[in-house]
Amino acid sequence: MAIRDIIIIKDGIPLLSKNFSNSEQLFSKTDDLIMISGFFSALNSFSDQFDNLGSICELRLSNSESKLSFLRDQSIPNLVYLATFDEKSKGVNVQRYLRKISNTFLKKYNIDQITKWHGRANTFKSFEEIIERFVDDEKKESEVKFKEKVVKLFNNVKEKIEDDKIISESKNSLDLKIEKVKEEKVPKFYKFIPIFKVSKNINPKYYLTGKISQKVYNHIDGKKSIIQIAKELDANPENVYKICKNLIKLGFIWEK
Repeated sequence: MAIRDIIIIKDGIPLLSKNFSNSEQLFSKTDDLIMISGFFSALNSFSDQFDNLGSICELRLSNSESKLSFLRDQSIPNLVYLATFDEKSKGVNVQRYLRKISNTFLKKYNIDQITKWHGRANTFKSFEEIIERFVDDEKKESEVKFKEKVVKLFNNVKEKIEDDKIISESKNSLDLKIEKVKEEKVPKFYKFIPIFKVSKNINPKYYLTGKISQKVYNHIDGKKSIIQIAKELDANPENVYKICKNLIKLGFIWEK
């Protein structure tokens, strides 16, 4: 979630404004802040006149990549919390963030301080540090969630490759089978040559749980066929082919 601006509005006047974006602030001038504050106060007053409309909580700016989300305080009249954020962020997460700011703001300052505010700019300046901390917490939480998704993806990949049941045949048995293959018609898939679609530098241990699968993975070079890899590993050609089919499904290789 990328929060760009936080504005707290009271009676149509910006009580507090904080910018977190490296780019130019969306409402950089005092006149802009006063105008947008009055606009949102008017919107909330308008929605109050029609019970069936519900409350307005989000707007999108057509000439900008930003969205506007705002939360009206239920305990103090004409107190509104406004956030600007990028299009990739979910509005529901921004609303949750605004509720967190609202609850903390009302705990830090009593109702009299807020309702009797007369427009002095620095009255609530210290609250900016709390907002900054919340933004940092949100960034850290997003990073943790991303890492959890990556781990979950890796685990899902491991579960899909159920090659632990593939048992290597003994060398003597393998020699007999390969000789038999030479005497009989060689199956078509024995001649398939697996070729990597992704970087060979990827460590197969992150994706493959079986030792045989890891060995097959490491022997794929885009030149050897299924039967050649099986000979080098003393493995059953059919089992090597099954492993390669799993790798194809996962998008690691394709067959030539």
